[in-house]
Amino acid sequence: MCPTPKDNTGTLKAVIGVLGLSTVALLAATIALAMKEPSAAPAESAVAAAPSATDFVALKETSIFLDYKDNVCAGAQLAVANKLCADLEVPTPQAGGNVTKGYVGDLDVGALKPHTASYFQGDMCPVNVHWHLGTEHYSYGQYDENGNGPHGTAERPEWANRDLAAAGEKVRGGFHCHHYDEEDEKFTKPYDWKYCTNMEVGETYEVHWPHSSVGDCGTVNQYQTPFYDGVFCNLSMEQFAAIAVDPQNIASNVGVHGQVFTVVNDESFFYPDMMRGMIIDKQRNMGTDIHYYTGSTTGTSRNNEMCSQYAPITWQVDRQCHMISASSFDKLCQDMLLQRDDMKDDLYPHGSRELVMDSLVANNAADADSLAAAAAAEAAPAEEAPAAEAAPEEAPAAEVTRDGNLRA
Repeated sequence: MCPTPKDNTGTLKAVIGVLGLSTVALLAATIALAMKEPSAAPAESAVAAAPSATDFVALKETSIFLDYKDNVCAGAQLAVANKLCADLEVPTPQAGGNVTKGYVGDLDVGALKPHTASYFQGDMCPVNVHWHLGTEHYSYGQYDENGNGPHGTAERPEWANRDLAAAGEKVRGGFHCHHYDEEDEKFTKPYDWKYCTNMEVGETYEVHWPHSSVGDCGTVNQYQTPFYDGVFCNLSMEQFAAIAVDPQNIASNVGVHGQVFTVVNDESFFYPDMMRGMIIDKQRNMGTDIHYYTGSTTGTSRNNEMCSQYAPITWQVDRQCHMISASSFDKLCQDMLLQRDDMKDDLYPHGSRELVMDSLVANNAADADSLAAAAAAEAAPAEEAPAAEAAPEEAPAAEVTRDGNLRA
């Protein structure tokens, strides 16, 4: 007979119970170990996943698209030397002048008119961007001798003491905006400039965007330093001499945008694209209050005795001063460094020409109000001329008396 089997159920249950407790203990120990050094593994992963910043400016050195040797505008500047204003046979209008509303210069330029439509409509493109320390133009109540900055402002010149044509205010030379407040950190907190040089938070700068219809518009050669290379890129001296016979040809094909800013360390004033020209934003009154006139190139090599002969060119100047972030300028300088041409000589503020005297400022100033009035007058129906009386059947021939009056 076979022996009766032994019952091991109790032993098996005990073994399973021991194994269960061991598993729970092992899991608990693992969790405790993980919690003991919670940041070790994630820190390693974060470092590995962090993207590295690309130095786009450094990539320019090896780019096949940005080789300076392919710059067709290099050296295109036409040599036109400054000349004593008194020695000019035909006085050329100068810039920068007073752009206060109501101001009109004293230099009679006849029928010469500035280009008052957008430069784009005149087939002109921006060929450069640069800026001046303080302002070369003057707009009373916006940028003038009553403005301020980290180092004060310019004094008014003695001669600038005439009444405005319409506003009734005294015209004075000035160079800074009125925004600066030394108690407000956004005007005094230093900014870590990476691309622009010799720039300062709180300062006022006048930005110029030269435009030309004979620049290499729409190509990698569009932006140039010096700006003359861009302005004259596709124009020979012979061609220039031919078109310069009529000064209106120059004023209609070369122009400059001028806009004034106070730099702040406040990213709410960041604007990402200052390369393409004046900032136009109607909601913020930017690029809407424009003074149009014909003038010349500017800079410290010219003054009220030494005139620029690069004239007459159109100026479109924003009368208002605006705040812009330091980062906006630094982004602009980075964009300039990414052009085919070497624009490093425009990464810092240039000196400002002294305010141009009334006798050298063209008398053809215009703005939105005057243009609208002229357009309305042109569109108004002409008054009907009164019907002429019938002449006598045999009117005697008129003769001229000795005093010049007509008599029958």
